[in-house]
Amino acid sequence: QVGQFETELVLEFLRAFCLNAGITLHVQVPYGENTHHILEAVFKAFGRALDQATRMDERRTGIPSSKGML
Repeated sequence: QVGQFETELVLEFLRAFCLNAGITLHVQVPYGENTHHILEAVFKAFGRALDQATRMDERRTGIPSSKGML
């Protein structure tokens, strides 16, 4: 546990989020000792990944199709 938070719920939350959103998510934690800091980094990275995945790519213009039409 971290404070009153059961850390095993993180895996359940991420699994449920991915199943309901229909996405694939890979979380790798190659090192770290403090569970609080590890979970903090996981959620921060998850939030940043979601932010990036839901933004329009500024480099792309026109119709988002390889054939030029939808």
